[in-house]
Amino acid sequence: MSYQNVSAADWAQWIDDNGALILDVRRPKEWALGTLPDAILMSMHDIPARLGELSKDQAILCVCRSGDRSGQVAAFLAQNGYESVANMTGGMKALGMQG
Repeated sequence: MSYQNVSAADWAQWIDDNGALILDVRRPKEWALGTLPDAILMSMHDIPARLGELSKDQAILCVCRSGDRSGQVAAFLAQNGYESVANMTGGMKALGMQG
């Protein structure tokens, strides 16, 4: 299983096209700096314990500061049977929302 990479410029279109959930995998301190509309916070280290909270039937766009952690989470979700998963490349930095 694999995941898609979605550019920061295309995140909103991908969400609309796939009816996706935005999963922000940053820490709460980073989340407080701003996030995407309707995103849910689930820090990267919490994902394995909270996997049951995520539906395998819904597309998921993973987001972090730079795209590294979200890429790791997207790969983890894909390996665990989530079929429609994407990573927002460049992360919040690419949107100018985090330094």
